[in-house]
Amino acid sequence: MLPAELLRQIRMLEIRTNRAVDELIGGAYHSVFKGRGIEFDEVREYTFEDDVRDIDWNVTARMNAPYIKKYAEERELNVVLAVDVSASGSFGSGSRSKRESAAELAAILAFSAGSNGDKVGLMLFSDRRELFLTPRSGRKHTLRLIRDMLAFEPEGKGTDIGHALEELNQLLTKRSVIFLISDFLTEQKYEKALSILNQRHDVIAVRIRDKAELDWPVRQGVTLADAETGELVEFYGSAAELAQYREVAAEEMAAGTQQCRQAGVDVIDLESGADPIRPLIGFFNHRRRRLRGM
Repeated sequence: MLPAELLRQIRMLEIRTNRAVDELIGGAYHSVFKGRGIEFDEVREYTFEDDVRDIDWNVTARMNAPYIKKYAEERELNVVLAVDVSASGSFGSGSRSKRESAAELAAILAFSAGSNGDKVGLMLFSDRRELFLTPRSGRKHTLRLIRDMLAFEPEGKGTDIGHALEELNQLLTKRSVIFLISDFLTEQKYEKALSILNQRHDVIAVRIRDKAELDWPVRQGVTLADAETGELVEFYGSAAELAQYREVAAEEMAAGTQQCRQAGVDVIDLESGADPIRPLIGFFNHRRRRLRGM
């Protein structure tokens, strides 16, 4: 039996996300994703209206002309939530930590997918694969995903996004929409693994950062500890240090964005503790317009 406090958290999260789910299902989610999980039927010659990601390169090479995979009538979609549970997610300068914000976002996406009749799966990762749940449909399964996101205690503290992406590439046999939810605070490169995965699936990066990570809010001396490595840094709060702090943070953000863009992956930026629904709907509407313009 689940502890009463965990049941309360799950229930409160469901109540809090109901409005967001209604808004997404009202058009944004359905119009962008429905039909992208349909099953393979045959190949046909490529036209300008088609998605280039559907090109069958083997047939194209044989025929000396671009051909795409043709799909049968719509089936339910696979949605996979790949959530970073490394130690840096425990940080939060406001009402919620990054991990709590990630759990709320994942709950919104899971309920939205479930309301749309899609299957939902979950991967929790740190510097290793912590947990993988195969995509399934149904409210009971969705609630289990949320429970695991809230209660799971990871073994690893570090972050290895590339390894998680390689694992997903091995685990997922059906084309899926993958939401990669992380603060992307890692010095390791993941662009190659991200590009390979995005060729087979539709990967969307959701970056959750705390505002204090981008601009330290106080000008006073503190000792900062890296949650993943334990390294301590003395921070005296001078104007020069604050400027350097902002510069390094901006460079980290730009480097992460560049890796995603080079892999052909869209990025949604969210602030920890803030309402995620406006950025989500804005992203879905932007993608819908882009798809219509292809």
